[in-house]
Amino acid sequence: MHPYRSHTCGVLTASDAGQTVRLSGWVHRKRDHGGVLFVDLRDHYGITQIVADSDSPALPLLESLRAESVVTIDGEVKLRSAATVNPGLTTGEVEVFARSATVLSRAEELPLPVAGEQEYPEDIRLKFRFLDLRRETLHANIVKRTRIISDMRRRMEGAGFTEYSTPILTASSPEGARDFLVPSRIHAGKFYALPQAPQQYKQLLMVAGFDRYFQIAPCFRDEDPRADRLPGEFYQLDLEMSFVTQEEVWETMEPVMAGVFEHFAEGRAVTPAGSFPRIPHADAVLKYGSDKPDLRNPLIITDVTGHFVDSGFGIFAGIVANGGVIRAIPAPGAGAGSRKFFDDMNGWARTEGYSGLGYINIKDGAPGGPIAKNHGEEKTAALIAALGLGPNDGVFFAAGKEDQAAKLAGLARTRVGEQLDLIEQDTFKLAWIVDFPFYEWDEDEKKLDFAHNPFSMPQGGLDALENQDPQTIKAFQYDLVCNGYEIASGSIRNQHPDLMVKAFELVGLSKADVEERFGGLYRAFQYGAPPHGGMAAGVDRIVMLLCGAQNLREITLFPMNQRAEDLLMGAPSPAEPRQLRELHVRVVEPPQKA
Repeated sequence: MHPYRSHTCGVLTASDAGQTVRLSGWVHRKRDHGGVLFVDLRDHYGITQIVADSDSPALPLLESLRAESVVTIDGEVKLRSAATVNPGLTTGEVEVFARSATVLSRAEELPLPVAGEQEYPEDIRLKFRFLDLRRETLHANIVKRTRIISDMRRRMEGAGFTEYSTPILTASSPEGARDFLVPSRIHAGKFYALPQAPQQYKQLLMVAGFDRYFQIAPCFRDEDPRADRLPGEFYQLDLEMSFVTQEEVWETMEPVMAGVFEHFAEGRAVTPAGSFPRIPHADAVLKYGSDKPDLRNPLIITDVTGHFVDSGFGIFAGIVANGGVIRAIPAPGAGAGSRKFFDDMNGWARTEGYSGLGYINIKDGAPGGPIAKNHGEEKTAALIAALGLGPNDGVFFAAGKEDQAAKLAGLARTRVGEQLDLIEQDTFKLAWIVDFPFYEWDEDEKKLDFAHNPFSMPQGGLDALENQDPQTIKAFQYDLVCNGYEIASGSIRNQHPDLMVKAFELVGLSKADVEERFGGLYRAFQYGAPPHGGMAAGVDRIVMLLCGAQNLREITLFPMNQRAEDLLMGAPSPAEPRQLRELHVRVVEPPQKA
């Protein structure tokens, strides 16, 4: 017999009754029933119940062990009685009577429990991640993550893509975040950068004639932690295609993305391939208050600015007179309840940093609240009719500058949908957001900047760059969204050197700057570049959605905390003086806070 196991802890069934087996694993739980000890023995594959009584030589040893000790058990497979069958386990029809036990590794007192899935402080969980990863849900999430990535690879290969690996040590690139820099020992004073994305390399692969590329690519960004992105690093399904329009990118990738979701949805509904809605960016921001709308929420935001011109409600009339906007968020059926719901929503808006939410609550057809009272009976009736509100509905109003009003309206739409239980459950609703603006105004820097990927093709090409107001130019840029998350972003690329130079000139970079910073891509475009485009899908976010997790750390093996620290390995850590000398680097301590 094998020195450690004849079977794993997840395979024994009633057909194995009577066999002598050897199992190895961790002591998951122990239950002492007055001279009869039950031990749940766990390995990667499952749990088998071990039984030892006074007739078993293994009883004293098993009684002495702490949870999470590693043991080998030799014993006989026996059928459980009908009353003790555990339908929740694949091995639930049987148990193993222990004839002998050998300790492979004793566990000390645990810093956190493994069995039971109890909530526990995150710093402890991350410091002892090797224990945390033994927990059932997290362990299953990691296994599912691997299966999802494998499924992605299979589907991409089936769609005619080939996986190529791009460099990790590269040059800095303008992807919208800080680079992680790596000092060069050989070239004093110079630095490599870890790739924020393989953007330029995958475009160069298209210029080199490889046609359809993909990669499960590690990406590195030195940015502050966000709820939907881990600090430091993340993975994406990166891809690029030659001789394609953006419609062909969508038609190619919808079956891949829908297929992955359907395969792991476990009965939940998925938007089928070929029917992903295509929502212009401007419409998404207007109707949903977000460029990553959650389409499970049926609420639609409406612009009602025109209704408040010269309104008797002076606050809104003044905002409109000063160029602001008013956005309405319906609350169906809310008027039938108490006014507390409306007051609570107003208080919630203040906690989000806004001055509040205006509202009208309609009860039995009679509109109430300060807005209805001051706006005027006739104008209020016209507003209610325009919004299609019923006799017991409510409506909230977000007012201010367009970007701020849109953001508040989007947050309020989500809040109202949650509070009124309107959000459809057990479904994945996917959609393309298209026609993104190419440029935006950077208020802090007081200059024009790229709104998204600077290598995208502007709609209208060179003529648009030369003759159109830059802030009105759209890009062949698109995002894939699901349930309120951006899960992919892509574009058709600019492959013309003169257009590339002009696009960067509008944000203040000269031709010489382009040649210096993006020399590889700029040179490549001068030697025959095919039309090309692609996208990158966020592996971590997709896995999080499919696992039903609320935090990216619940689907990642060894994540950092919110302060970008690896508590398990102790990173980041100081470098030895010898290392710094070799790298020609001197540490400058930050100024002490007063």
